[in-house]
Amino acid sequence: MPGIGAGATGAGGLIHARGLVKHFKVAPRRPGLLGALRGLASREAATVRAVDGIDLDVAAGELVGYLGPNGAGKSTTLKMLTGILVPTAGEVRVAGHVPWADRVAYTRRIGVVFGQRTNLWWDLPTQDSLELLRHVYRVPADRFRRNLRVFDDLLELGAFMHTPVRQLSLGQRMRADLAAALLHDPDLVFLDEPTIGLDVVAKGRIREFIRSINAERGVTVMLTTHDLGDVEKLCRRVVVIAGGRLLFDGTLEGLHARFGHARELVVDFDADYAEVPLDGATVVARDGRRVTYRFARGTVSASELIRRLVDRYRVADLTVREPDIEAVIRPFYEGGAGAACAGR
Repeated sequence: MPGIGAGATGAGGLIHARGLVKHFKVAPRRPGLLGALRGLASREAATVRAVDGIDLDVAAGELVGYLGPNGAGKSTTLKMLTGILVPTAGEVRVAGHVPWADRVAYTRRIGVVFGQRTNLWWDLPTQDSLELLRHVYRVPADRFRRNLRVFDDLLELGAFMHTPVRQLSLGQRMRADLAAALLHDPDLVFLDEPTIGLDVVAKGRIREFIRSINAERGVTVMLTTHDLGDVEKLCRRVVVIAGGRLLFDGTLEGLHARFGHARELVVDFDADYAEVPLDGATVVARDGRRVTYRFARGTVSASELIRRLVDRYRVADLTVREPDIEAVIRPFYEGGAGAACAGR
């Protein structure tokens, strides 16, 4: 079943998945050493439905945020789309290939970055790791040098090109991994937690790189992250899953419109007022002359509230503030499909 707000791309997209399912068999854990030994000999196993019937289309050139709580099935989906795992059921074609069947040809069309592990050689300098990948992907020397110059401009690789990968900071390693994933000019790149554990400066540099390769080089990006700042700054489309099922597929604006019911009106008054009641809104914060009201989308419009304000009070400035994405998707995380669908 498609989720709320169906994506617009069809079977001609770069990624086309239908009825994608992945089940794992997990042996029950028993306490104590004897229990562990019995568990090894036992044939009992529970079935975990990590991904449970997902339909997904992604068109060439899109930058899609793939979101969900821990255990939602995000990484399992990516591993099936990259060919690391074979689905239990369903069909997938990515860039015209069946990922797990056409491994050699397919891996030349994609790049992959997993934030928790590196694609580089741990004991080699960054330059040597990238040079080895050039040979793996058979990248011509002139194209390799050209891409490296571009990546150096965007990611500032020069300072650590001769440093062994094991000595790189997390931010440096992530920048090197991004360069490695794009070295062979893939059509599509899968990014799994690319900003995990990074400071604000490093995150900003990596976000700008992702934005650049998508806008200027036309690389399709599928991004999974728990950093919702990545999504707000990069993604035009978001897909939300929980419990292995797709719950929402649409624009970031559509997600806000459908589930971001609470909006805020921040008002700076031009005079001191003891009380500042406003019909249709509730005061949720006050700091001197600045008052923050909360109101429900669909119950009253922001323009109507503003009219009521200026009719009754002297106003110096005001701002309408949308809920941040974390507040919007919290119902998906806390209540799953039931809580999310209740907002239809």
